[in-house]
Amino acid sequence: MYKRSIKTPQNKSFFLFGPRGTGKTTWVKNNFPNALYIDLLEAETYNELLANPQRLEKMTGNVGTQWTIIDEVQRIPALLHEVHRLIETKKHLFILTGSSARKLRAKGVNLLAGRALNLTMPPLTALELGQDFNLDQAIRFGHLPAVFQEPDPKAYLKSYVHTYLDEEVRQEGLTRNMAAFARFMESASFSQGGVLNISEVARECSVERKVVEGYFSILEDLLIAYRVPVFTKKAKRKMIAHPKFFFFDVGVYRTIRPTGPLDRPEEIEGSALETLVFQELNSLNKNMNLDYQIYYWRTFNQTEVDFVLYGERGIKVFEVKRTATVRLKELSGLKLFLKDYPMAKAFYLYGGSRYYREGNIEIIPIQDALVKLHEWL
Repeated sequence: MYKRSIKTPQNKSFFLFGPRGTGKTTWVKNNFPNALYIDLLEAETYNELLANPQRLEKMTGNVGTQWTIIDEVQRIPALLHEVHRLIETKKHLFILTGSSARKLRAKGVNLLAGRALNLTMPPLTALELGQDFNLDQAIRFGHLPAVFQEPDPKAYLKSYVHTYLDEEVRQEGLTRNMAAFARFMESASFSQGGVLNISEVARECSVERKVVEGYFSILEDLLIAYRVPVFTKKAKRKMIAHPKFFFFDVGVYRTIRPTGPLDRPEEIEGSALETLVFQELNSLNKNMNLDYQIYYWRTFNQTEVDFVLYGERGIKVFEVKRTATVRLKELSGLKLFLKDYPMAKAFYLYGGSRYYREGNIEIIPIQDALVKLHEWL
């Protein structure tokens, strides 16, 4: 097991959301070994609390520990009312894990109105993997913890995607038309790392645009995909309006995306590398409570910067290229951005092995950069 860098709250109840397979249950059990553990995937426990949520008080009343873990809390939204009461009246401390807050909100639950923190468990980071981090493996299979334990990572990822479609989407009743949703997932994968055109995705999967918009919202609520908006703060140029789209993990993206003899490997590899950098930035931002907003930057004349991180810690911008050589024309986006925002710190991550500096742009091998990202953020 790898040591996770997520910060543990002290004396404060908290939700821990995250996609399935990111290690939430393992983490809470290892960090709170003396806590009472209530597993809502266990049929007897689930049926007992579903029938009468008030039984939670009896379960926790004689426990000689402060903490109670309720795993998969979204399965019984009404249970949060009882959790709320026990926090208020008995000062109990709860850890509430789940794959999504969507079902809780749909049932009108207010997520304890500030009485519990909201944390997210992303996939593993290069920093957490340490010496086990391998760029080529990461681009192929991603950073879900089981990928590093399973003898056949590819087969595991296929099963993982199927499980999500079956259990998380169908069983939770998020959509009735599973065939249309499966077609949508494949179509969405072609937008990975690119500017998202929802109307085009709708045409490709033969589903109404309004329905596709709802599908994208489902992916975001399940924390398995993100839309990255364009950076427009005090923009001096006309900017493109559409967001970029990313599945949350490289391995999941490559499993969903269909491939064939007409697909260009370099195109898929480029999207995979950009996805890896995004998930690293996103994970570090959440794990370290850095409070950046993540954007990209693209003008109407197609000049682009892959990622812009904006927050109280400043502006950090990143351009990502798989190429092993540095071409000065590929720095044009960063240079133009620095012209508009000279206070920003700019990084060009590439597939070579040497460090450079071009004006105010740091040029860094991506294998080294991913391990050191936390130092620059």
